[in-house]
Amino acid sequence: MSERTIASHFVRAAISGAQRNGYDCLALLRGLNIQPALLDEPKARIAPEQFARLIQQLWELLDDEYLGFGKYPSKRGTFAMMCHAIIHCRTLEKALSRGALFYSLFPEAPGIQISHEGDFACLTVDDSRLDDPEHFLVESLLVIWHRLGSWLIGQHIRLEQATFSYAKPEHEPQYKLLFPCPRHFNEPRISLHFHKRYLAMPLLQDERTLKHFLQHSPADLLARPDSGHSLNSQIRRLLGRDCSAWPDLEKVAQKLHMSAQTLRRHLREEGTSFQELKDNLRRDLAIYHLGRNEISIQLIAEQLGFSEPSAFHRAFKKWTGLTPGAYRSLEH
Repeated sequence: MSERTIASHFVRAAISGAQRNGYDCLALLRGLNIQPALLDEPKARIAPEQFARLIQQLWELLDDEYLGFGKYPSKRGTFAMMCHAIIHCRTLEKALSRGALFYSLFPEAPGIQISHEGDFACLTVDDSRLDDPEHFLVESLLVIWHRLGSWLIGQHIRLEQATFSYAKPEHEPQYKLLFPCPRHFNEPRISLHFHKRYLAMPLLQDERTLKHFLQHSPADLLARPDSGHSLNSQIRRLLGRDCSAWPDLEKVAQKLHMSAQTLRRHLREEGTSFQELKDNLRRDLAIYHLGRNEISIQLIAEQLGFSEPSAFHRAFKKWTGLTPGAYRSLEH
């Protein structure tokens, strides 16, 4: 669903490398209709299209796909060249291994490694060479490699576990979407674990589809980290945009061909709940409509299922730290 929004934390983190290198990002943000005041609100969120354009413009500004977080820049076009180097590989394992080898040719690049551990494959990122206090680049690398792998084989790679070498960050609740699986912190390494059967799968993409893919990636992979096949996305699609007609958990479970108990357990494993998913979808729909002037705040409140505008105001302020009116004024 296009209305999924991005937490303001990721905007602050994305521009921090450029700021540390002496760049003034205020004009860049305003040019993307991202008001700097929005970043002062920890719970504020922006549209995914804005975030994708921000990442692309930061790359252009810095000529660095590492966004200023590496010891040396990764010049624009490096990711695209890596994709061209792997697109003719026979299996996913060969493609990921060749991609990791490609980046190992660059001095001081963050190390990528693919390994087998019993029935599972492990994608590890070494961040020891990064100056990345907010972990933005290492999060981005994990997301990009996971989504790239899923795209190459034409199906979502289900994550079994994610581990991180650092303590649980303040923005950890956002990891539910980035890494929808059990997550462990203060571990020896930063890694994603998935079943090894995926590694033997053939690549379904070619140079023609790669050309289209590279028009928007990897920025689009970051802006829309969920490929649409996760349980979170399936439930959002089943709920739809008409909040007054949302099915209950039992009906959703039935449509997903599982029991309500199993659905609750899967959601719990991803660190979320059915109520939280509904609240997040309602929040994202509210932000989506407030970013457009087509309908009034009162009508938005009605469409979201609030009995009165004051209830919508309270809920929106709880979600974002701003009232709907204040949010709309910052957007325009």
